[in-house]
Amino acid sequence: MTSIPLAEIVTLEPEKIDLVSILITVGVGLGVWIVARFIILRITRRVSAGSSFFKKAHFKWVQPAIRALDHERRSQRAETIGTLLTSLVSVVVVVIVIIYVLKYMNVDVAPLLTSVGILGVAIGFGAQQLIRDFLAGIFITIEDQYGIGDVIVTSEVIGTVESVGLRITRVRAEDGAIWYLRNGEILRVGNRSQGDYVPLETPDTTIEPGAAAAPVTAGAPRVTKAEEKSNE
Repeated sequence: MTSIPLAEIVTLEPEKIDLVSILITVGVGLGVWIVARFIILRITRRVSAGSSFFKKAHFKWVQPAIRALDHERRSQRAETIGTLLTSLVSVVVVVIVIIYVLKYMNVDVAPLLTSVGILGVAIGFGAQQLIRDFLAGIFITIEDQYGIGDVIVTSEVIGTVESVGLRITRVRAEDGAIWYLRNGEILRVGNRSQGDYVPLETPDTTIEPGAAAAPVTAGAPRVTKAEEKSNE
């Protein structure tokens, strides 16, 4: 009589979580973020303070050829670029750390990355205008198309720039109104402060339309309207 072999009991041991690797990854990511933030902060402060290279006595002849930026304008540009770089570094570091942490926790990252990619595409389609404003603001800041104190001309308004952000440019119009212009909608802009702008001569509006001025001969006395009425 043959005995039926007992079914082998298969025990599935749970995969161990590599806690040491997770801690090392988080520590390295935090260190990279601190170092990058420190470097960006140093560069931002140096740009904000201005370069002292051309302020030396040997390079005074170069100074007239350099278009000096106002301190407030230079500080805002440096702060904007510094904030942009800090945000970019933070996002990159956080994403990389999360991916490696999930990997050490034995989580399949491939489906997650696919889902995140699809979600990013959907968000990109829904926020096209916002992304367009941010990209335009980045190029406006980097290329120094205009800054604080510049008088600009756009299709919407003519006025003085009071603030330049990554999404919005604030302009004070000639009548005192504050305009908030989205950077992505500024298709063309003229900067009167950067070029050799000469205002057009405005016609004399004191003369009534249709009235011809009487020629005055040299040495002839000018007759006023009161004298003409008294002569009549």
